[in-house]
Amino acid sequence: MNELRIGLEGVAIAETRISDVRGNKGQLVYRGHWVQELVERYSFEVVVYLLWYGELPNTQKEKEFHTLLASRRFLSPELEKIIELIHKDATPMQVIRTAISALPVAGESWPPGHDQAIDILAKAPTMIAYHHNYHAGKKCPSPDSSLGHAANYLYMLHHTKPSQAMAKALDAYLILSADHGSNASTFTARVITSTRSDIVSAITGAIGALIGPLHGGAPSMVDDMLDAIGSEQNVEPWLRAQLDKGERLMGFGHRVYKTYDPRSAALRGIVKKFASESRLFKLSLLVEKEAVRLLEEYKPGRRLYPNLEFWAAGVLRTVELPRSLYTSTFCMARIAGWSANILEQAENNRLIRPSSIYIGPEPKEKAPELPNLD
Repeated sequence: MNELRIGLEGVAIAETRISDVRGNKGQLVYRGHWVQELVERYSFEVVVYLLWYGELPNTQKEKEFHTLLASRRFLSPELEKIIELIHKDATPMQVIRTAISALPVAGESWPPGHDQAIDILAKAPTMIAYHHNYHAGKKCPSPDSSLGHAANYLYMLHHTKPSQAMAKALDAYLILSADHGSNASTFTARVITSTRSDIVSAITGAIGALIGPLHGGAPSMVDDMLDAIGSEQNVEPWLRAQLDKGERLMGFGHRVYKTYDPRSAALRGIVKKFASESRLFKLSLLVEKEAVRLLEEYKPGRRLYPNLEFWAAGVLRTVELPRSLYTSTFCMARIAGWSANILEQAENNRLIRPSSIYIGPEPKEKAPELPNLD
């Protein structure tokens, strides 16, 4: 007999070697490595290699992977034209969804390959930067192959090469956002892949899931919340007023983590390192402290702490990213994890086909007889 699990909570849909979210312990593992250690020691490209190939690259493989990824950043004139023709009011997420869907599938559509994943991951930052520059009336700088993934993205947005510190800060955010278990968008990518569809379709579908406000978009809403609070004196009254109305506090609570999100803890340290004297950092610290206290008062036993988005907003502010690009920047990082899951799903594929429990009315007529095959 089927057991009803609304939202598939607690239901495993695959065996994976990619990442392990240990919610009760506040731990996140990528391929046998603590994610905090990966942030401290490696670049985003190295972590992508780990997620896709299952091992850290040696120096030669790292160099080759960087070179290949950098060589694929350029957009074709046709793709640039598609981005220009998208309505000016479209969000960056809608733009990247359309632009990626227009990519040709290199080689055979099944099974998906690493080369296809490289092409999508490499072009995603250029798509975002091209659209942003075009609607600002500026010419987008050509990708700089000498720069890493994060640094090149900042260069195309700001028209100047970022400092090593700023590139490292964004690198850390990209690593921490790359993969996170069977979340809604990753599950979507696996479902599409399980039908033997192509990798472009799977990632386009995953982006569609990420556009939903219950899954993506929270870092910009954290900044909106801080703007609304305004001053340290207003923190407790504003938060209490929100909770009295039954509203969410943006950047707090997680479906899986029942303790401090390890990704948020890592990003908190980065913001402290680069912006410890800023007004918004001090305000964020107070908001964090008061929100945790009030959430325990209003929702006792729920154990609601800052999630990735709360301190992600601080990092993205620090590297001077436009608020409108927060979610699409998260998306370009998560393409790494989606691709890893797509490749893994294809290795031992079985069509994902869950069932539903029918609760509608029963027919009033007698059931029709089945044909006799004797």
